[in-house]
Amino acid sequence: MLAKAWSAAVLGVDGLLVQVEVDLALGLPGFSTVGLAEGAVREAKDRVRAAIKNSGYEFPARKITVNLAPADVKKGGTGYDLPIALGILAASDLIAGDSLAGIGIVGELSLDGLVRPVPGVLSMVQAAATSGEIDRFLVPAENAAEAAVVGNIDVIGVQRLDQAVEYLTGHQQLSATRVDIKEFFRNRGGYPVDFSEVKGQEHIKRALEVAAAGGHNILLSGVPGTGKTMMARRIPSILPDLSLDEALETTRIYSAGGLLPQGTPLLVTRPFRSPHHTISDAGLIGGGRIPKPGEVSLAHNGVLFLDELPEFKKNVLEVMRQPLEDGRVTIARAAASLRFPARFMMVGAMNPCNCGFHGDPHKECICTQVQIQRYRNRLSGPLLDRIDIQVEVPPVRVEDIERAESGETSAAIRKRVNAARKIQSLRFAEAPDIHCNAQMSTKLLKKHCSLDTASSRLLHQAIDNLGLSARAYTRILKISRTIADLAGSGQITATHIGEAIQYRRIQYGAG
Repeated sequence: MLAKAWSAAVLGVDGLLVQVEVDLALGLPGFSTVGLAEGAVREAKDRVRAAIKNSGYEFPARKITVNLAPADVKKGGTGYDLPIALGILAASDLIAGDSLAGIGIVGELSLDGLVRPVPGVLSMVQAAATSGEIDRFLVPAENAAEAAVVGNIDVIGVQRLDQAVEYLTGHQQLSATRVDIKEFFRNRGGYPVDFSEVKGQEHIKRALEVAAAGGHNILLSGVPGTGKTMMARRIPSILPDLSLDEALETTRIYSAGGLLPQGTPLLVTRPFRSPHHTISDAGLIGGGRIPKPGEVSLAHNGVLFLDELPEFKKNVLEVMRQPLEDGRVTIARAAASLRFPARFMMVGAMNPCNCGFHGDPHKECICTQVQIQRYRNRLSGPLLDRIDIQVEVPPVRVEDIERAESGETSAAIRKRVNAARKIQSLRFAEAPDIHCNAQMSTKLLKKHCSLDTASSRLLHQAIDNLGLSARAYTRILKISRTIADLAGSGQITATHIGEAIQYRRIQYGAG
């Protein structure tokens, strides 16, 4: 009296197939679960027992053993309820054993047999679709649209345990869920904010356009009221359009974290995350007893905005150095080492001092020079070196505020950004892990950022006069390459170098 069913687990953001084996044996009635099951999985016995009885089926008075294979991987969550229940019914001959062949099953059960949604379904179905073992997947009805975006596997949404039984026994026909992915992209709509609402600050808008075109991190420094936060919140509206692969990557992270908005099976706009400066390092990077994605991963393919950057704890900021460099986060635990994608555009905003008015032409700064330096030293040199563009945001002029006409729209800026990114996608066609200029390796930098004599001389003078580090040197080259792409130029000129240098003038402790 043995039955086997397929289910799946989520490790980080990746899916893993799990085989649920149910054995009914003679002896005193009991229910044991083996295979490194966490607390929520071990508690499934009570939910499964009540759900089977309340759905009108007889719960077997046998010694029940459930094994979750592979047994050396920890299993967590409540998604094994439904496959365990169907396995017990199959072992009891209420369902034909071969009816579970080639079918993946996941879902939480309520005591009355209702099938509840679970996180991470997209990753699970993707793993099943690539395994070759499974051609259909039973999921909670609320997860069906999310799972169906995978496309090359039939997804069956079920609402109750008895409905799943009726489907497996052939007494009820359920059609596979279908979604039109192209329709999602057509209806993604506009952004609620637009750069046309920003008055003045043309130099800063240009810097943000360059940052968006090349995927460069950017730091905005200025006195309060200059529009730093306002402009930062509009950056997603000028970023290049999200591709299907990027949309699936981003959706998978939100699904694994249980953060996918209800009724939104696929995220088709770039995420914007703005954590408060009191966040912990685990909240920013990810972690926990069962590691979950942090803010840097939730900002994957989008923007991570850190307002009041020096107010963040120093240890929190320092742990960002690896994801800023590598585009991923590695979280090591005793049982396993998990990787979360974290390729994002970091946007920081800060005041020039504690009181905020150092350099303000209208308000006097009350900070001493020592206090100002201590405030700026909260940002380490190695961290600042990883921020490509660093610009000072001047106060907005009154005549700019009173100007009636609107500024350039986000759509117009995004059109130029998309054109520059298209050039970069062709440039890095043979480097699948490189998507924009900011991610160029030393080898690619040497290949695509060659300088003529005038450009090289100007860059060397800037390095000597400003005391910039070797990493800052490469950052200027990458920014110059992006500026040249926006201009449609194949060659980096002294004009492009000169503009790039202007974006590295703020040095708060960076070497």
